[in-house]
Amino acid sequence: MQLRTNNLKSIINLKQALIFSLILSANGMFAQEIIPDEVPETKEVVNEPKMVKDSLVTPGAKKIDGVAAVIGEYIVLESDVVKTKLQLQAQGVNTEDFSDCELFGKLLEDKLYAHQAVQDSIVVSDIEIQSFVDQQIQGFLQQTNGSMDALLKLYNKEDEQSLRDEMFEVNKSQKLAQEMQKKIVEDVEVTPEEVRVFFNDVPKDERPTFGTELRVAQIVVEPQVTEAEKEKVIERLKEMRADVIENGASFRSKVVLYTDDKASISNGGLYTLNRKRPKMVKEFRQVAFSLKEGEISEPFATEYGYHIIMLEKIRGQEYDVRHVLLMPKVSDQEIAKAKEKIEKVRAELESGEITFAEAAKKYSDEKETKYDGGQLINPSTQDYNFELTKMDPELYGQIQNLKDNEISQVLKDQDRTGKIKFKILTVSDRVDEHVANYAQDYLKIKDLALADKRLKAVEKWQKETISETYIKINGDYRDCEFASNWLKK
Repeated sequence: MQLRTNNLKSIINLKQALIFSLILSANGMFAQEIIPDEVPETKEVVNEPKMVKDSLVTPGAKKIDGVAAVIGEYIVLESDVVKTKLQLQAQGVNTEDFSDCELFGKLLEDKLYAHQAVQDSIVVSDIEIQSFVDQQIQGFLQQTNGSMDALLKLYNKEDEQSLRDEMFEVNKSQKLAQEMQKKIVEDVEVTPEEVRVFFNDVPKDERPTFGTELRVAQIVVEPQVTEAEKEKVIERLKEMRADVIENGASFRSKVVLYTDDKASISNGGLYTLNRKRPKMVKEFRQVAFSLKEGEISEPFATEYGYHIIMLEKIRGQEYDVRHVLLMPKVSDQEIAKAKEKIEKVRAELESGEITFAEAAKKYSDEKETKYDGGQLINPSTQDYNFELTKMDPELYGQIQNLKDNEISQVLKDQDRTGKIKFKILTVSDRVDEHVANYAQDYLKIKDLALADKRLKAVEKWQKETISETYIKINGDYRDCEFASNWLKK
């Protein structure tokens, strides 16, 4: 499914194709065993692979039944399309929207990315892949009521280890493909002039309509944690650290038993950090990057609570770390004080004693918004506008009945760690549904222009890489009409 676009409408429609691509990347559960195929005539070979899964591809090799394609050092089995379709259906995707040829073409793309990633020496973390496999196994077991035997039967595997081995290869291939795709487009940017040309090339009657958009502001008040509770948490972390260092206790066990970061329990608190691609908050990264392999940090604070980190492995720019997070407990008394405070703020706003922006700056505990009038940033677009039909359901539920500049009632909120906060919201601006306007919708148009340019970069890369890579398509799939030149005609 090589993607091409000519106008704004087509790029917007492409989002469905890209979502389809991401679903395949996230859920590919098809065989990755690499088997030698027939070697094509010499004139078809550009870069002939030396080895395929430790087996030399030699002239006259007998075709293995079921091999639909060979891409460099990878293969696609005929059963892969069926398995991929079943996996998509399990995720609730309507597979009638995609033909077998389209699914097959996407599998070819993934193998091409993975093959070139190996050629370009792109490295992925085996620890991260194994942790992801652990999560997948747990997810799959939920579908079989915890029965490993039923799971093995479902995926036609003799034992758990063979299932894990296949899943490891699948996920590693997918991760390599993802990293290769990032590399292709990471340096692609658009200039204001390119955005202007892109927009002007779209006929007026083909310009899309953007839905109603809102700007939302909020004031947040958080219950305070006492110094005594902070010290209590710090001492607990110091005890854990000492137990691991002095007594050889398992750091991973400390994570499973004690961490308040519930999202990371399943993989033992593991995160992979990259110096070039920031992940986690600044304080966390600074501590992680200062450690040596095997070293455990002293307790330190972030906005989420208090942590200790163990650095497991350094691989170039990537750091594999595990952490324990403890959140100081907040007393009922402090919770009541926080609620009382924000109710007084709301009363001031209702009486007109203070503007919402002034109140945010004076009272809000949310550092990201307090100095910007409490304005929320849309995480998808990085601007202040939220399209009504695409708004987070929870946020929509909180503001859907508010008129412009009306103040909401006091709302109690909890994040994924259980941290309590109180907030009030207001709709500070509203833009009704309208046809795309260059000045008003510049950031959206810029994103679409960038997507178009990146897709063209991928097309160019695919065309060049296909011509330089050993590729063989077998059987009925040779009759498919591919957008990319997989058949090298």
